[in-house]
Amino acid sequence: MGYRSFEELEVWKRACRSAVRVYEVLSGCKDYGLRDQMMRAAVSIASNLAEGSERNSVPDFIHIAKGSAAELRTQIYIAHKIGVLTTEVQQELVEELKQISAMLQALATSLKS
Repeated sequence: MGYRSFEELEVWKRACRSAVRVYEVLSGCKDYGLRDQMMRAAVSIASNLAEGSERNSVPDFIHIAKGSAAELRTQIYIAHKIGVLTTEVQQELVEELKQISAMLQALATSLKS
């Protein structure tokens, strides 16, 4: 791989910050099922990057992280529609997750070559 440690990856750093942000915006959420699922998906993005990186596996782990990002985006849309998230927060999180997904795709492409 073209880096020494997953901690060097900007996409991992952004995924961690995104997970923290999800925790912040959901701290008062009373819909515990949705809240917990969203928190797990948020943590899963960075976790899958770290796990796959440490295993020195093929870039499949990146696609799993991308899947978690898409899962979280879907949950964010749902949370917004049921009034858990404001439009502003929904747009902020979705935009960040789209950027993270694009970064994951670029990383997968670079590791294939």
